Amino acid sequence: MTGSNALGEYLRARRELVDPADAGLRVTGVRRTPGLRREEVATLAGISADYYLRLEQGRDRNPSPQVLEALARVYGLDAAATEYLLSLSTARAAPRRPRREVVPTGVRQLLDTIGLPAFVENRLFEVLAANRLATALSPTMAPGMNRLRAVFLDPAERELYPEWEQATAGMVAAFRSSIGTGVDDPRITQLVGELSLASQRFRTLWARHDVKPLSGGPARMLHPEVGMLELRREKLAIGDSDGQLLVIYHAEPGSESAQSLALLGSFAEIGISENG
Repeated sequence: MTGSNALGEYLRARRELVDPADAGLRVTGVRRTPGLRREEVATLAGISADYYLRLEQGRDRNPSPQVLEALARVYGLDAAATEYLLSLSTARAAPRRPRREVVPTGVRQLLDTIGLPAFVENRLFEVLAANRLATALSPTMAPGMNRLRAVFLDPAERELYPEWEQATAGMVAAFRSSIGTGVDDPRITQLVGELSLASQRFRTLWARHDVKPLSGGPARMLHPEVGMLELRREKLAIGDSDGQLLVIYHAEPGSESAQSLALLGSFAEIGISENG
């Protein structure tokens, strides 16, 4: 999605994903294009077809919230996607020279004492700080790594996720939610361009314009040393940090995964002792 017509591109992408039958339309004959037609969207939203065309073409970039909420209902958007759609009508370019990101001292101390795999990531899914257990879980959970780049371009990282396609779909949708309307940020442009060139899977998911809240959830990982891990992943916002998140992995107490996670920690301790 480009910054020049972010709203129009999002509307078009979502329109093409809607099954006419799901929108309550009776389909007859062969439809040459996927999804809804523009005039169908306009009718269902209660606006003129010409006005909707102007929205998609970027000739009107500030529709009222009522119009956007009507379009969200036509597209079947959830609360997160609707909020994202509303934000696009008032998008502003992101600063060209972002400030240096610093992880708060207290959070760094927490990483060293928490006893669970944990790291801090920014809005671009770049790892800013991590503890040894996180790096033992995956070498890409280390400062300087980008989690989005790793999951699409690193073969070892792909092997870590048995449900890789589901994991990547959720990650790209969460990335859109994370960056919001900051699509003019040169770092985002570079990352999206790189992944679009290198990964067909990323291109497909990016074109869908799915948006997913930045929240925790289950995470299944097939670790090369300790086997299958059934974990939970929590994403906790860090206050006054410009979008930094503390990401923590944990297992149900007493479960096999908890024992495997403890074993992984022992391996990490041994590695530190041998290197130290």
